[in-house]
Amino acid sequence: MIYIILLILSFTLTFFIKNYAIKKSLVAQVNERSSHTIPTPHGGGIAIAFTWFIGIIYLYFNNEIESTLFYSLLVGVIISIISLFDDIYELSPKIRLLTQGIVAFCGLWLLGGLEGMNFGIFEITNPIITNTFAFFLIVWYINLYNFLDGINGYAGSEAIFLSVAGLILFGGVHFGILAVSVLGFLYWNWNRAKIFMGDVGSTLLGYNVAIFTIYYTNQESSNLWIWIILFGVFWFDATVTLIRRKLNGENLSQAHRKHLYQRLVLSGWSHHKVTNLSILVNLTLFIVVYFVTNIFATLIITMVILIACTKFVETKKQFK
Repeated sequence: MIYIILLILSFTLTFFIKNYAIKKSLVAQVNERSSHTIPTPHGGGIAIAFTWFIGIIYLYFNNEIESTLFYSLLVGVIISIISLFDDIYELSPKIRLLTQGIVAFCGLWLLGGLEGMNFGIFEITNPIITNTFAFFLIVWYINLYNFLDGINGYAGSEAIFLSVAGLILFGGVHFGILAVSVLGFLYWNWNRAKIFMGDVGSTLLGYNVAIFTIYYTNQESSNLWIWIILFGVFWFDATVTLIRRKLNGENLSQAHRKHLYQRLVLSGWSHHKVTNLSILVNLTLFIVVYFVTNIFATLIITMVILIACTKFVETKKQFK
């Protein structure tokens, strides 16, 4: 019943936010980074955030979520609020980065840090190394999710995929809460989007993925690689694109349209087609994780799939 209530809440809130944004001219303008061609309302992530936090608070008071995970996820309120102001007023990069650092520190502290990283033939348990890695992982995930939120249904479908995958693999009820929180918004953001989630939604989702990664890694060290594989479509695109732009001597703060999904759109693919392809790749990665028990083999297969996807995009639109 709680899933149905939250789904309706997310759906309804997104509808009212959309109408309010249109009335107040709160729209995402077309710029150098845009993959859309007309100004579109943004701020739909408010509905995701509000529904999500209501949901996990409900779980907490019903003893359906572990307190450590609950409080670390609740820290996401900070990134959501600051990102909302950023959507409206365009805050300086320094304020955004400072906020992300504070949120990363608090979330990591509430989780008790990252206990270790298992690389098969050796394991790193030094808290300075593991927590430094975890800190930057949180900050990077917050930013890369924001980078990859650029076309209809793309960021939302990724969140639902990760939620369903997490629910199947780990069984946490919180994954179901996240899925319905995003699904209510996604109806309005699907093909021919009527509203975008904005930074208030994308940064929160990136933060949640990072927290899930660290939390479940502390339960079982191999889970680090499972989450990295499941999130592969997003982090691989963002990381490889960043490295290639750096090697090209480009200004990394400058808006661009060089991510894999953006280049497919520039090649003539519709948003709907690109999003469907990402869903297909995600399902393939899940099948690999679910059926291949050797984590090393799983990583190799994943990298082959992601590199093959990159090569495919190159045939459609070269990186320049």
